[in-house]
Amino acid sequence: MSVAEIIPETTDKMGEFKLKGTYPELTGTATKPIVFKLRAQMLESGRTNLPVCKTENMWTVLKVYASGGENGLHAHTSEDHMFVILRGSARFYGPNGEETDVGTHGGILLPAGCYYKFHATSEEPLVLLRIGCVAGDNEDRSERLDIEGGAMPGDHPDNNQMELVFKEGEYFE
Repeated sequence: MSVAEIIPETTDKMGEFKLKGTYPELTGTATKPIVFKLRAQMLESGRTNLPVCKTENMWTVLKVYASGGENGLHAHTSEDHMFVILRGSARFYGPNGEETDVGTHGGILLPAGCYYKFHATSEEPLVLLRIGCVAGDNEDRSERLDIEGGAMPGDHPDNNQMELVFKEGEYFE
């Protein structure tokens, strides 16, 4: 199934809505809901990023790591995002030696410009839900900077890309 089949187009055909009771002046344009199921094949090595759903201002990705993590300290300049750990555990690091351990059903919110890196601390594969949204008015939502302000794309060598090997018949769902 392609991402286009999973993520339907939004529409404003449903018109305006008003909250009943308080704040009757609050109006907006309703869109169709996006329903999804979280399912990913587990890994022996490497990592995967599976798009789950998106709108114009928000997107969600299911990430699976056999081990390791995003090992290069970096920041997203135009995106607030958070990670919710669905399986396993991870240690997150800040630019000044900060360390925070996060376990299953825990999470961390990273405002735009917040430098971080993380790695899996569990023996089992790490499964994360990553939710991002637009922050500020920068059109380039993909901007990702290293600690010195240079470009650091996701496939940067500091992110320790590993060969992708799937665990046959084993899924997170």
